[in-house]
Amino acid sequence: MKRIAVIGAGNIGAAMIGGILKSGVADGEHLVATEASPERADEIASRFSIPVRVRQNREAARWAEVIILAVKPGTVASVLEEMREELRPEQILISLAAAVPIGLIEKLIQKPMPIFRAMPNIPVVVDEGATAVACNGAVTPDQRRLVEEIFRAVGYVVFVEEELMHAVTALSGSGPAYIYMVIEALIDGGLKMGLSREVATRLTEQTVLGAAKLVRETGLHPAILKDQVITPGGVTISAIHELEKHGLRSMLISAIETATMQSRRLTESITARALSKPS
Repeated sequence: MKRIAVIGAGNIGAAMIGGILKSGVADGEHLVATEASPERADEIASRFSIPVRVRQNREAARWAEVIILAVKPGTVASVLEEMREELRPEQILISLAAAVPIGLIEKLIQKPMPIFRAMPNIPVVVDEGATAVACNGAVTPDQRRLVEEIFRAVGYVVFVEEELMHAVTALSGSGPAYIYMVIEALIDGGLKMGLSREVATRLTEQTVLGAAKLVRETGLHPAILKDQVITPGGVTISAIHELEKHGLRSMLISAIETATMQSRRLTESITARALSKPS
């Protein structure tokens, strides 16, 4: 069992702590967290019964064998600078900071070590996350298996080449927001047609959950499952015709394309700002 330090216990960091403990990847004696806010530190310590240190990133890095960096992208440079002297080649560094490339992390820490870049999405808080992971050339197969085990504790995990992380951010990272908009619109449609808010909400959430589960468990293409719902001259084909007229599929494809481009721009901006600061 490895000693794991979670640097930053916000929503994603807290979800990782919960998943790690629940899955048995680490226990309370092998897991610590750090937080900038004393109030948040007390809350996380109480919820998970683990030590949560206030502004003690360096000490946590010295103690840990695996470091999960769960801080905002804008603070990655300063946090890594703070921990740099404590980082060792035999440790594993996992960054959850969106748009922060591995190459920048390597330049900031100024020493060789295994580095993973992960993009979990917000459903990790209910152990149904989708996480894509990229890594550098210093990673061993055993280290890769360990990181996969960590993220399996909070949902589904897949490894990708780092150049694809922009598309991952646009699809699964931002994807929950798109689905929440669809859920909201379906509820509003039910309200317009006379359903109560409670009934419309319950029916919508279960419909979305059930549809996703059917795709996962059958392995069938969504188009095949869609056709199974349609009857000639029926209600569903009329609704689909309306959705196609308004370009639903085209809009979602364009949304992912736009978000991918924005992710690339953010990476360029974050890298330029970090490298412009004196080391």
